[in-house]
Amino acid sequence: MPQPKPLKLYTTVTLAMICFSLSFVWFKVANVTYGPLTIVLFRLGISASIILVYATLAKQLRFPDKQDLKALLLLAFFEPFLYFMGESYGLRHLSPTVGAVIIATIPLVAPFAGYFFNQEKVTVRNMLGILISFSGVTLVIYEMGMGLTASPLGVTLQFSAVFSAVGYTVVLHRISRRMNNISIIFFQGIIGFVYFLPFWLTFEAKSFFNTPYNAPAMLAIVKLALFASTLAFIFFTYSVRHMGITKSNMFINIVPVFTALFAWQVLGETLSVQKLVGISIVISGLFFAQINMSRKHPGPDPIPRT
Repeated sequence: MPQPKPLKLYTTVTLAMICFSLSFVWFKVANVTYGPLTIVLFRLGISASIILVYATLAKQLRFPDKQDLKALLLLAFFEPFLYFMGESYGLRHLSPTVGAVIIATIPLVAPFAGYFFNQEKVTVRNMLGILISFSGVTLVIYEMGMGLTASPLGVTLQFSAVFSAVGYTVVLHRISRRMNNISIIFFQGIIGFVYFLPFWLTFEAKSFFNTPYNAPAMLAIVKLALFASTLAFIFFTYSVRHMGITKSNMFINIVPVFTALFAWQVLGETLSVQKLVGISIVISGLFFAQINMSRKHPGPDPIPRT
């Protein structure tokens, strides 16, 4: 199978980041009525249902063998379980943009994981691009003054999501060589649902059944399921398969950019000229880090689907 063209890879991973960006905003909308565990449990259940219908019709669902099942258990433990625990509870104490900026530190950690676990080369251009891009991220949130006033608990929880995401991509890169994207996302969601269910039954089930139905909040959960828990992971899995851990995670730097735009439009957060300058720097740094991909490093060898 030929290696996809760079434009297709860039488009796919960017779409994944847009979906991830919207998740910060939709979570805030849903969390007004429902608790974090309820939001995560329902989005995973709905997402798994959507993928099951599609995979069945398209005949793409492949059941894992014993080796892949162990990897899937670990994959789902990192994400959605640990990642969503950290992100969801962290966002209760942070604004969507600040939460997204912390998540944007993933590319600073991912190259080292890619190097130690998958022997991926980390170039000077990669590192400079990351630093340039992250300096732009800082500008995006500087006016908010959250650097000193953000909740320490919220920051700690968000950073736990960062390390969970890095562990997730390491396992994902390995299992994506043996299973197709749809099967990975489906079983990841089902296993994650099982991980979350006991916690939901213990801490939020009673309050959920005692809470009046809220249409906007439930619609936000459905959007989270469709875009953030289904399409985003399909796009990102495809990107990791063909671009590797380091290059795929670099695009996470544009998550706070999109989040700032969506939070401005949906939640009324401010979007100043300084933030717009920061957005430009983020994109420039990303382009600087990635431009050599099509010229010198076409990416890892194609991974056959099973």
